[in-house]
Formats: sequence, C-alpha cells, structure tokens
Amino acid sequence: MSKESYANQRPIVLSNASGKVLEIGFGTGLNLPHYPTTIKEVVALDINPGMSKKAQQRSVETGIQVEHHCLSGEQLPFDNESFDTVVSTWTLCSIDDLRSALLEIRRVLKPSGKFIFLEHGLADKPVTQKLQHCVTPIQKIIACGCRLNVEIDKAITSAGFQINKLDKFILNGATSPLAGSMYRGVAFPVTE
Repeated sequence: MSKESYANQRPIVLSNASGKVLEIGFGTGLNLPHYPTTIKEVVALDINPGMSKKAQQRSVETGIQVEHHCLSGEQLPFDNESFDTVVSTWTLCSIDDLRSALLEIRRVLKPSGKFIFLEHGLADKPVTQKLQHCVTPIQKIIACGCRLNVEIDKAITSAGFQINKLDKFILNGATSPLAGSMYRGVAFPVTE
C-alpha cells in the first residue's frame, strides 16, 4: 500500500478529515503525511502490534500525535459520539465482522460526524466479479483476511450511513487487477 498509485489517493480522501479523528486499520501510519495541517492528533486502531514501531516513526516525522490502540474495529473502547471523523483506507475488506465494525464506527461518530473511506471491493464488471468471488477464499488466507468481493457502498449504507459522496474507479497500478476496483467516499450517520 506504499506504492505511488496508492499514495496519490490518500490526500484526496483525507482532505475531508476534520476535528477529532479515529483511524481504523492504521497500519504503519502511511496516511499521516497526507492529513490536512489542521489535524494534530489521531486516535489509531490496528490489530497488528508489529505495525506500531514504523507508525511511531511517521508520527515523529509529521508532528501528528498518535494514540495507538492494538485491537480490531468490531468493539471500540470509546464513548458514544466521541469523534468528528472516522477514517478507513484499505481496511474494511479484512474485518471479519464488517457489519459490527461499521455499527461501532457509527456509534462513536458525533451526529454531525463523517466517515471517510477509500477501499477496494467488488468490481462493476461481471467477469471481474466472478474472478473476485473465486479468488477471495485464497486471498483471505494469503493476505491477512482480505476479501476482494465486498460491496463497500452497500455495507456502509446498510449499517446506517448515508453516502453523500462516492467515487468508484479503477486504480491503475493496484497490487492486482482484481484489487483495483476502488470506492472513495464520505458518509454520514443517519439520525433517527
């Protein structure tokens, strides 16, 4: 995910970040240099403890304070309505219980908050979809649980979000043509 084709997408989606930020699937902190200069602190979640050292180095380089939590997104240890922005970049595909994670994201967002995302998922072309469905069981094993066939927009809206901005596109230079169908957008929690 450090390739230039991915790096070029990060500032586009992160330009929407504001206020108190929670980033799901923080990894090694590749998003840090691309946050707006107004972001001084990020609460970060990642299930892999091995990512923390490189992330700390990027935190020092960018000057953004990172409060790191080593856990998955299905049960967030934060109060209701705690964050202005929740960020997810190339993470939702690998969360086992995606619906629970999205409901948790909605719970911790303020009513005026936004969920910004950049994910790969199910392609529009039926031929590519068929290949994604076939390859996904193997992909899950070799790529840390990554599923190529998630309909990202439908998963987000079914968890109580309204997507106000969605760009679907093919990322040239993706790690694989099967992983090149991108969903980039901003969603808001639906208030009842």
